[in-house]
Amino acid sequence: MSRQAIRESDNAESSSVPDVLTLLDAAVHSLGGQPRPGQRQMAQAVAEAFESGESLVVQAGTGTGKSLAYLVPAARHAVLTGNRVVTSTATLALQAQIVTRDLPRLAKALRPALGRELRFAMVKGRSNYVCRHKLAGQIPDDADDGAMFEMAPLPGKVVTESPTSRLGKEVVRLREWADETDTGDRDDLAPGVSDRAWRQVSVSALECLGQRCPSASECFSELVRARAADADVIVTNHALLAIDTFEGLGILPEHDALVVDEAHELADRVRGAVADQLSPAAVEAAARKARRHAGLDVNPLLTAADGLSDVVQELPAGRFAPHLPQSLAQALVAVRDTTRAALTDLRSAATARKDPESAGALQTTRAALTEVFDVAERLIADDEHDVSWLAVTEGRGGARRTLHVAPLDVSGRLKATLYEERSVVLTSATLTVGGGFEAVEREVGLFAGGRRDDDAPPLTRAIPHTCLDVGSPFDYPKQSILYVARQLPPPGRAGTGQAGLDELAALIEAAGGRTLGLFSSRAAAEAAAQEMRGRLNVPILCQGEDSMGALVRAFAADPATCLFGTLSLWQGVDVPGPSCQLVVIDRIPFPRPDDPVASARSEAVARRGGNGFMRVSAQHAALRLAQGTGRLIRGMDDRGVVAILDSRLATARYAGYLIASLPPMWRTTDREVVLGALRRLAAASPEPPRSG
Repeated sequence: MSRQAIRESDNAESSSVPDVLTLLDAAVHSLGGQPRPGQRQMAQAVAEAFESGESLVVQAGTGTGKSLAYLVPAARHAVLTGNRVVTSTATLALQAQIVTRDLPRLAKALRPALGRELRFAMVKGRSNYVCRHKLAGQIPDDADDGAMFEMAPLPGKVVTESPTSRLGKEVVRLREWADETDTGDRDDLAPGVSDRAWRQVSVSALECLGQRCPSASECFSELVRARAADADVIVTNHALLAIDTFEGLGILPEHDALVVDEAHELADRVRGAVADQLSPAAVEAAARKARRHAGLDVNPLLTAADGLSDVVQELPAGRFAPHLPQSLAQALVAVRDTTRAALTDLRSAATARKDPESAGALQTTRAALTEVFDVAERLIADDEHDVSWLAVTEGRGGARRTLHVAPLDVSGRLKATLYEERSVVLTSATLTVGGGFEAVEREVGLFAGGRRDDDAPPLTRAIPHTCLDVGSPFDYPKQSILYVARQLPPPGRAGTGQAGLDELAALIEAAGGRTLGLFSSRAAAEAAAQEMRGRLNVPILCQGEDSMGALVRAFAADPATCLFGTLSLWQGVDVPGPSCQLVVIDRIPFPRPDDPVASARSEAVARRGGNGFMRVSAQHAALRLAQGTGRLIRGMDDRGVVAILDSRLATARYAGYLIASLPPMWRTTDREVVLGALRRLAAASPEPPRSG
């Protein structure tokens, strides 16, 4: 049956689809939940936005149940109108959670009311799937086959010899798994493999042959896209949404409604998706591909790569301002021009070689050269709307020097493309900054021009939209305390000082463990973990010692355990109950002073007469603090303390702005009051049953 026929059949059945609140009640009842006023308010608002075609910004605090509050209206809209709804999340992990847990349960719950099963699909980038054509040896890779296998394979042949290295063993296991999997999706492979091994069986979008590929009919990525074409609800991620929207690639099927979950991350994820990087090693790798796979004379390109390497070796790490150094610009011009010549030669080689066997090799070569050319040209342009910098990272092979370029502001591009001919719902538990929505409205392009300086007149709403805060079912003043250690000295660059470590030890001891420590850097987390292990008789886990999932499970299983980590934990930990009764944040999470993008954005605001610190650094810190403090209260029965070991939150002029962005916890700077509260909580908390 064709897609059109399916939709006409569905529409005939949808005339009796219940209203959104009736459907929500049915879903909540089926899933064993309780009605929540905020969830009902949000669901109604989302349904009205879909119907009107306008957009909606909705903050739904922790415990609201926002996933159901947008998935139920999405399901109803799709069945009622025959139009698809796309849902975008910040990460692949959140994307998988919606598809593997939330939507299957919802589809089952709503089937009686909708009259049919809800169809849904997940769409990721091509590199997340095994490439059958590459597995067959038709798209070469540049791995050191001699190090992978006892016998080096013939070019273009599948390797069957016994693996001798970890990489070789992983590749053999991937090939065996590819014959068994129905999805080809990396997330379905357990245990996983290294990124290097995965690259031997996958391709990027640029490397893909598309419909010219002999394996197109059985391509895992194409099969996913075909399923998405017949889905009611499609789940993707912010990075892929940005690439599809900005570049018009048609990855996502047509849709008239979009839900952006974790919308506070949208601008940063989009900025990351459209950023580029270039290194001398990447130029050399592209040249080797051109020589190996197309027989080109790449000596001019290798010479240009050497020239670029010489220049970046002499440059200090950091941002290029106000313009690229002349020596770097000249080196990049040489790279661009020799790459352009190589691409011209490659087109001639492709014309001469019509054999299907060489198509994959030529395509991967074209992709590598095109990427080098595009990034070099973008860097040379030195656009005032971009920021460029040199990053130096230490590795086993020594220091790696890489050029980066990223947009200063993506709001204009979002305004011009994201909201075109569709209703967009942007939601998160943390969208208000300083007590209002203006910051996020500006970041995601809902205001005209996408920018505002502190002394500018009120902004006009370029995109018709409504802002709504549905609150949270939690009683924060009764369930939680916000403690600011006012007596501590302001934190220095060296990390948590001795006074801060003494405070941390006293808090953990009073809580009897039960602590999630969120630190400004990996080094600070590791140093604090080492110090606490020497001072306290409680288990201390630290990020990096095991997988994130294993650490969180161990933390949740034993209330005596503490878990220390960095910013990546701030959104990834959901541990209700007595195992997390104290969240400690070592310092206000301002961007690093040498962060290239943040510093450039701040200077751009200042040039327009605004307050760059408040617009960039304080806004960044407010959102991160809101995410961090949100780790504490995850259920109606949770109780606990958020302790900020940064006295500036009590003394600085911007403190009120940051606190206004946090849940309305009961606030104190009295150390003894907090220690007493933690002791009482620990004494009243039941011990979980222990196995064995």
